[in-house]
Amino acid sequence: MTEKEKMLKQMLYDANYDKELMQDRMDCKDLCYEYNHLRPSQVEEQKEVIRKLLGKTKENFFITAPFWCDYGYNIELGENFYSNHNLVILDCAKVTFGDNVFVAPDCGFYTAGHPIDAERRNVGLEYAYPITVGSDVWIGGGVRVMPGVTIGSNVVIGSGSVVTKDIPDNVVAAGNPCRVLRPITEEDKLRNYDRINEEN
Repeated sequence: MTEKEKMLKQMLYDANYDKELMQDRMDCKDLCYEYNHLRPSQVEEQKEVIRKLLGKTKENFFITAPFWCDYGYNIELGENFYSNHNLVILDCAKVTFGDNVFVAPDCGFYTAGHPIDAERRNVGLEYAYPITVGSDVWIGGGVRVMPGVTIGSNVVIGSGSVVTKDIPDNVVAAGNPCRVLRPITEEDKLRNYDRINEEN
């Protein structure tokens, strides 16, 4: 079994010294570099690079540069995906986003992890568990999503959260570690976001 096959089967694998994976990462970084150095007005060129880079996209998506990932081919975007600046996806395992996902600046989705014991960690072994994000999700600024996490649909994750466990559908969640704060209800559709009106 190759190290890449082990990686995709969620087994411990050699991430640092395997030539196939090293070349995959180099190819990916070159495409990320190309993407990040396009002018913001080069929208069609940006889409072309992202389609080369990622495993799957739908018709409408936008990733604001700079953007970095490890392999690219393990990332799947749903329809109307949007991310702001400084998105990092360590896609050693599959990272799947549903439709209508909004990601604020400085967010990270990390499938990769390392053994707790230094002996195995120091020889370059790591593991990777998939991350899944449902549809109609808003990820606030500076959020970090850890290996193996599933975030449900119709979810808001508050800024600065570290998501270490699964989050169910239809909730607002925040914190470090991230936890459910409350359900999203029909009353949220009636909320007035005009501060002047709220204060009077």
